[in-house]
Amino acid sequence: MSDEESLFAEMTDGVKPLKQDKVIIKPNEKADVSVSVRRHAALNDQRRDENFLSDADIPMVDPLDIIYKKMDGLQEGVYKKMRLGKYTLDAHLDLHRHTVEEARQALFRFIKTSLKLECRTILITHGKGERSNPPAKLKSYVNYWLHQIPEVMAFHSAQPKHGGTGSVYVLLKKSENKRHINRESFRR
Repeated sequence: MSDEESLFAEMTDGVKPLKQDKVIIKPNEKADVSVSVRRHAALNDQRRDENFLSDADIPMVDPLDIIYKKMDGLQEGVYKKMRLGKYTLDAHLDLHRHTVEEARQALFRFIKTSLKLECRTILITHGKGERSNPPAKLKSYVNYWLHQIPEVMAFHSAQPKHGGTGSVYVLLKKSENKRHINRESFRR
């Protein structure tokens, strides 16, 4: 022990702590309410459906209609190559026998996963819906939903070898990583 420590120990020898019997410490009720509110909000955030795809009434399409979209700024050659089925398909989703709600959830998860995996060209099979009531119900919803997703650069009904008007090619935005790689490769 140092001189200071021994001096302190010598001076406090025989000192006993005081018993606290006058002050009552109450838990902070406001803090309990605040914690409770935050906990409730956090749990609700986890349960909130982040899927923004609408399941409201939509414009219907015909079972044999070609569905398509091309965002401004997309090169015509890229769009043509996509609609002719000349790009390698990175992923495929089959929505046959799904209800509208099941299809809505599956499509949303599929697009999110495809973006995470940096997929560029994907195929979604929705069926023509010639025997459904109303006809082309699921096809109409897929058409409507694909218009709602900002990461969808373009889509077009598939070629016969990939399902024809019962399927759709979808071109997704490039990830930042792939954009960077493209910039680097074209700078040479």
